[in-house]
Amino acid sequence: MPFALYLLGLAVFAQATSEFMLSGLVSDIAHDLNVSISAAGSLTSAFAAGMVVGAPLMAILSLRWPRRRALLAFLITFLLVHVIGALTTSYAVLLATRAVAALANAGFLAVALATATGMVAPNAKGRATSILLGGVTVACVAGVPGGALLGQLWGWRAAFWAVALASAPAVLAVLRSVPAGAPAGGGSTGVRGELRTLRDPRLQLTLLLGALVNGATFCAFTYLEPLVTEVTGLGDAWVPAVLALFGLGSFLGVTLGGRIADSRPLPLLVAGGAALLTGWAVFAVTAGSAAATVLLVLVQGTLSFAVGSTLISQALYAATGAPTLAGGFATAAFNVGAALGPWAGGRAIAGGLGYRSPLWISALLVGLALALAAAVAARRVPRPGDAEISR
Repeated sequence: MPFALYLLGLAVFAQATSEFMLSGLVSDIAHDLNVSISAAGSLTSAFAAGMVVGAPLMAILSLRWPRRRALLAFLITFLLVHVIGALTTSYAVLLATRAVAALANAGFLAVALATATGMVAPNAKGRATSILLGGVTVACVAGVPGGALLGQLWGWRAAFWAVALASAPAVLAVLRSVPAGAPAGGGSTGVRGELRTLRDPRLQLTLLLGALVNGATFCAFTYLEPLVTEVTGLGDAWVPAVLALFGLGSFLGVTLGGRIADSRPLPLLVAGGAALLTGWAVFAVTAGSAAATVLLVLVQGTLSFAVGSTLISQALYAATGAPTLAGGFATAAFNVGAALGPWAGGRAIAGGLGYRSPLWISALLVGLALALAAAVAARRVPRPGDAEISR
């Protein structure tokens, strides 16, 4: 794999850290800016909304730019708004920086997916995708806990400065490693041509399945803290360790997915999806056991990201004529899931169903994805070219 892929993964690491790190900083932000906890929490919602809207929009805007120019524009914008966020004393300005950072993140990830898969052989998209998404998993393992620790030691602004500093080497890496010539849309036929490619039912199904699986992942992940402390009975000191264990599982998952997704994607998705469904249900039943919780956090993190990263690579395989917009819409679909899952889990908890209920909702979402895929497969008539996904 080209070394440039790992450098792009560094930028993804910084951006994913920024997306998730506010979970450990909201109280400090609320106190410092004299706003409510819910207002501070809406900074995360602003980022998620920006990712959903920004991914396809930024991908379209960048189609005619050279890839290096597009990556640099998004990355430098991301860096600068974090500097502004670290300096501002205004909640409104901070909220605006989160929205702009999300737009830049979404655009960068869409172009980076196209760039990464364009750097490798046509049958190696899965491995390239897994390396890029490895930045997200490392953020879960180290970046998010590290941001929370910086916030505890030196205040929430230190975490924003750290994200800006982590983005700086990626700027130099893009300058040195990404070819200047090719447009972000690669050899596509422009916006209309790429949009026509996105009408492919196989691609649309893959994006929908990705949203459901990611919704299940983030439904459970978002509420691990109260589950661990209130249901499992572990102390607060265990929470960072459990979150890091889930992050370790996510890293193992994208690594596993990257090695299998290019050669045997269908068996991985079917077996992994079935195991994922079973795992969430078993987790819900056994959450009162510390040993079961620790084991299943690792297992479910691995399965969730193995299946999720494989669905992203399959979206790129299904849209070879629209590499940038496919990456953009994949980013948007997965962030729809990241918003839908926690919302559904929160509604269940608010409705008095307890802290195990997000795990049952995760099982329901994965079950819905499997049922949908099975229904489509039962009605599907084999067509020329369909063999690619069954390699």
